[in-house]
Amino acid sequence: MSILRRTALAVALASAAFVLPQGANAETLTGAMAKAYENNPDLNAARAALRAIDENVTIAKAGYRPRVSAVSEYEVTGTKLDKRPFFGQQKTKQLTSSHGITVTQQIFDGFQTLNRVKAAELNVLASREQLHANEISILLAAVESYANIARDQQVVAIRKQNLAFLHEQLNAANARLDVGEGTRTDVSLAQAELAAAKALLTAAISQLKQSEAAYVQIVGVAPSGIKQPAAAKKAMPASLDAAVAMGYQENPTILSAMRSADAAGYNVRVAEGTMLPGVSLQGDLYKSVNNDAGPADNLTGALSARVVVPLYQGGAEYGQIRQAKEQLGQRQILVDSARLEVQRTIVSAHAQYEASVAAIGAIRQQIEAANMALNGVVEERNVGQRTTLDVLNAQQNVLDAKESLVSAQRDAVVASYSLIAAMGALTVRSQGLEVTEYRAERHFEKVKDKWFGLRTVDSN
Repeated sequence: MSILRRTALAVALASAAFVLPQGANAETLTGAMAKAYENNPDLNAARAALRAIDENVTIAKAGYRPRVSAVSEYEVTGTKLDKRPFFGQQKTKQLTSSHGITVTQQIFDGFQTLNRVKAAELNVLASREQLHANEISILLAAVESYANIARDQQVVAIRKQNLAFLHEQLNAANARLDVGEGTRTDVSLAQAELAAAKALLTAAISQLKQSEAAYVQIVGVAPSGIKQPAAAKKAMPASLDAAVAMGYQENPTILSAMRSADAAGYNVRVAEGTMLPGVSLQGDLYKSVNNDAGPADNLTGALSARVVVPLYQGGAEYGQIRQAKEQLGQRQILVDSARLEVQRTIVSAHAQYEASVAAIGAIRQQIEAANMALNGVVEERNVGQRTTLDVLNAQQNVLDAKESLVSAQRDAVVASYSLIAAMGALTVRSQGLEVTEYRAERHFEKVKDKWFGLRTVDSN
């Protein structure tokens, strides 16, 4: 077999190795996203944190409800009586017990409870949007880890292909040296490139293992049968302006900032309520029980109303009001900051997507031309018109172009999903993920009006 035919065979075999096997258990991109949505521990922790925040509404509503307490008191008294001078002292001991119940009901507290409840409800809504943002972030992280593995697998295959090609070039250089057509320099060049290719392959395998570890952390299972994903199609905007407009309306970071600002407004009213009068009712019912030597048992009841008019509390009330107003101003500024950040992210992702798509087309043309040039240089080398160095340089051009292609494909996928994520549209519903969507409002509805209970409520 001629040197040219052996070289062509090596390239063909290596190109076949570039196509990744797709087994029956291959994981799809949507499948990886669904597993991450269900299994990711950070996301499950965020859901638990939201359930804890739901309880703030119940805590705030306690201001509407009565406070009931039971009291039991016991008292022992002793007395010495000198009734008979010659017969000593007479001692008496009396046991008295008192049992009662006190009920206190706040009638008016300057609307503090009302405003606390409204602020707590808005904070729950803000936290739901934060959870939504976490869900989008995890889904995007799953996309990135999936695309990274697909890229790294192809890089490994490309570098294996390059290694096979360089092995063949080393054999060809040795063969030409044996028949007196080549030089020792050609052999050394081929050996040097082969050693460098082995190092590059080792680095690519290492990077692949790191990407697989990141995938396990995010998705919760080991990757299996990963294949090159396509760029996002569902929920993609018609234009950049449409993407920005939707981001302003749907991005959870903006919505969370808006809810937090509204809650801060009610916190100002809570602080102002400390300067208004307060009215409360208190009912007491007590029964006193005495031993035989004491007075008769008695039952006492009392109902009282209390009106408190705050006049001056050391200036703390004024400081709290000013503080709440400054916090309100801060939250309103953060809304504007969130809008600008969302706009920047959308524009950046859109530009990256367009650049990656354009690069893919250009690099494919580059690969076609580089392969043709490589074949021509190999043929010219075989007839003595080119050197081994020329062949190695041409092969390096092909290698660089192929690796650029898989990187551009990865960037296009990530940029497309990043664009959807920045719009707030990367959701279970929009992507049709086969997983049960977490409904945060179910837990809230179960706990918002609870009066009693120590057990946590199942949100399913």
